[in-house]
Amino acid sequence: MVGASAVLVDPDITDSYRRDMMPLAPDGAPLAVVLPANAEQVQQVVKACAAAGTPIVPRGAGSGLSGAANAIDGCVVLVTTRMNEIVEIDTDNRLAVVQPGVINLELRGAVEKHGLFYPPDPSSYDWCTIGGNLSTNAGGLCCVKYGVTTDSVLGLDIVLADGELLRTGRRTVKGVAGYDLTKLFIGSEGTLGVITQATLALRPLPQAPGTMVAAFSSVGAAGEAVSRIVREGIVPSLMEIMDATSIAAVEAHLKTELGAGAGCAALLLCQSDSGGEAARRELVAIEQVCTDAGADLVHSTFDPAEGSMLLTARRAVLTALEVYGAWMTDDVCVPRTRIAELIAACERISAEVGLRVAVVGHAGDGNMHPTIVYDPSSSDEFARANTAFNDILAAGLALGGTVTGEHGIGKIKREWLEREVGPVAMRTHRAIKAALDPENVFNPGSMFSMS
Repeated sequence: MVGASAVLVDPDITDSYRRDMMPLAPDGAPLAVVLPANAEQVQQVVKACAAAGTPIVPRGAGSGLSGAANAIDGCVVLVTTRMNEIVEIDTDNRLAVVQPGVINLELRGAVEKHGLFYPPDPSSYDWCTIGGNLSTNAGGLCCVKYGVTTDSVLGLDIVLADGELLRTGRRTVKGVAGYDLTKLFIGSEGTLGVITQATLALRPLPQAPGTMVAAFSSVGAAGEAVSRIVREGIVPSLMEIMDATSIAAVEAHLKTELGAGAGCAALLLCQSDSGGEAARRELVAIEQVCTDAGADLVHSTFDPAEGSMLLTARRAVLTALEVYGAWMTDDVCVPRTRIAELIAACERISAEVGLRVAVVGHAGDGNMHPTIVYDPSSSDEFARANTAFNDILAAGLALGGTVTGEHGIGKIKREWLEREVGPVAMRTHRAIKAALDPENVFNPGSMFSMS
C-alpha cells in the first residue's frame, strides 16, 4: 500500500517511535511504523488495520509533552512526517492549505514571503509539525493576542475509522452550516481520526516588535502587574514570565545577563507588534503598570537584536535546565490573577520533594509550565518528580485552573481529565468516541479509557 521502504519493523528502528518527550507517560512496542505519503495511503492503512483489529497511533514529529503519540503494544504507529507539502498559499483570501507533516516554522517562513503571518508558535516551533499542533490544539508565546491553534483553522481533511475521508469547515471567513466538526477534531489527540490536510487562516505580517523586560523582587508584584495590564485592556503580542530558577539557568546557559540583577524573583517579558507609535504607546503603558506594581527595573527596546536575545532566553529555558539533569515539564493554566499563587505553590512543592522546580509560562493567558529537574538514574528522584508533577496539577485545579492549557491530556493525565470535567462530561466524551470510532482503533487509552 505504501511501499516497503515506508513500513518499518526492525525493533532497533521502531523503538525510536515509541514515545514523545514526556518521561512519565507509558509506552509500548509497536508492531510496525508506517509512513504514508498522501491521504489515499492513509485511508488504505486505516482500512487494513481496522480489518485486522490492529490499533493505530497517529504521530507527528514526537515533540509532544503528554504521551499522546506514545505507542502501545502491537499497534501501528502512523507517522505523517512524509506528508509535508504546503499545497497552497492564497494571498488574496489569506489562507494556506497544508499537509500535516509541515513544520510550523517552515510554514511561518513560507507565508512571511507573501507578507502574511501564521500565529501559533509552540516553543518547539522549529521542529514540531502542524499535524501535531492540530491534534493537541497547541498554543505558544503569542496566544495572549492571537489565540491557540484552533483560532487559525478554517477546515480539515480527516480519515475516519472506516477509512472514509471527511472534509470539515470551508475556505470562507464565516460559515455556520451544521455542527462545528473542525473544532471537534482539533485537540482530539488522534483518538477520532487522522488529519491529512488543513486549511489555515493567515494574518497580515506584523511589524517588527518592540520588547519590554521588567524585573521584580517578588513574584506577587509581578503577578499584580500582569493583572493590571489585563485590567487596563492592554493586549501585547506576547507576555511571558520567568521565575528566579529559570532566570539563573538561562543566564548560565547563554552566558549572558538578562538585566534582572541579584534578588530578582520574577522577570516579565512583553512585546508589542502593533507597529510605530502604537507599539511605543503600548510599551510605555506596560512600563508604567510594572513600575506602579513595584518593578525594580524596567527596560524597553526597539532594537531587533536585543529583542531577539530576550526572546531567545525565554525559549531556551528547557535546554538550559538540562545542565542540572533530566526534566519533565508540567502544563497548568490558572486565572491570570492567581499566577503568583501557583508559582508560590511550586516553590512549596519543590521544597517538599527536594527537587529543583523552575516556572516559566505565558502570563498573558495564565498558562504556566513548571518544570521539574531530576536525576534519571535515580529511581527515588524519578518517583519524587512524579509526585511533584501531580501535586502541581492539584494546585492548579485548587486555584480554579485546568490540568492542561496546551500540551493535552495524552497518557499521563487521564485520571486528571475525569477529576476536572466530571462524570457527565466523560460520558459525553465516550459517546463521541464510540460514534466515530466504535472499534476503538485510533489511539486507544489516550485521553481516557472507554470503560
